[in-house]
Amino acid sequence: MKKIAFYDTKSYDKIWFNRLNNDRYKFRYLENKLNEETAIFAKGCDGAIAFVNDIIDKNVINIFYENNIKVLAMRCAGFNNVDFKAAYQKLTILRVPCYSPYAVAEHAIGMLLTLNRKLHKAYNRTRDNNFSLNGLIGFDLYGKTIGVIGTGQIGQIFIEIAKGFGMNVIAYDLKPQKNSGINYVSLDELFAKSDIISLHCPLTTKTKHIINKNSIEKMKNGVYIINTSRGGLIDSEALLSALQSGKIGAAGLDVYEEESEWFFEDKSNETTQNTVLSLLVSHPNVLVTSHQGFLTNEALKNIAEITLKNLDDFFSGKPLKNEICYKCVANPPKKCHKTSGRCF
Repeated sequence: MKKIAFYDTKSYDKIWFNRLNNDRYKFRYLENKLNEETAIFAKGCDGAIAFVNDIIDKNVINIFYENNIKVLAMRCAGFNNVDFKAAYQKLTILRVPCYSPYAVAEHAIGMLLTLNRKLHKAYNRTRDNNFSLNGLIGFDLYGKTIGVIGTGQIGQIFIEIAKGFGMNVIAYDLKPQKNSGINYVSLDELFAKSDIISLHCPLTTKTKHIINKNSIEKMKNGVYIINTSRGGLIDSEALLSALQSGKIGAAGLDVYEEESEWFFEDKSNETTQNTVLSLLVSHPNVLVTSHQGFLTNEALKNIAEITLKNLDDFFSGKPLKNEICYKCVANPPKKCHKTSGRCF
């Protein structure tokens, strides 16, 4: 039986992995995140499973390589935390390209509705027997223009939900979907026309800080920004400044660019804080959730199924449908040169 080191384990991870494993693998469940100090915990294993905020840098990869660990299965879609140049010809990287686009799209809409109709404020008020409506005015989503950055599966589902509210949808993508019926515009036009902006793109060198001081200046006053994709898409200090000035009316953040030390953990009894994150959370017009957009029962099941299938394919020598290869990261093709599909 193959042994697999399972990093950054939470109780909800075990539910479907244990249920679907059928004694194929012996998991070494580790609460520790994967990094240079914890990589050695996988010694004696045949492979490892990691998550979105683990650190898979050159040092980690070399430790795995020295200990004959040849496969790393990411139980997530994102891979910006992997040093692919270091991994080339040393470590096979697999991922879960899609687990539930509905979960993330629906969470994004939930954040928008909560911020707009002040549901979080109303919830806290009524628990104190305060039934005043002062300060709870929202606006109709119907007829508003929403700009969607990134039109992969999640972005497309989000667009369909937004259309269901009667919103005017415009979109931007580096690689527009052909024959999709999506109304694509330039990024500058999206910034200028949108009442709400929702981010659904991966974090790359081209999209890092796509929301920054300069882009915010191009936006409407009072614009709402929703980010359920990757924290690094937004310059957090620029966002905070724009919230304080009123340029941005509200922000819904399920991700944060320095989240790896904070998200998924209980920090309620610690005095050490991330200053910018603390200031963002303190704003009444900011809603922060801890990267929970994916967290539905259906998504957890799909993550386990696909991760186990990825490992099965690797150890049986079958084609690796969900491998991410260094060459394709460096120069994204329509199809991966190693498989029949795209790497990402």
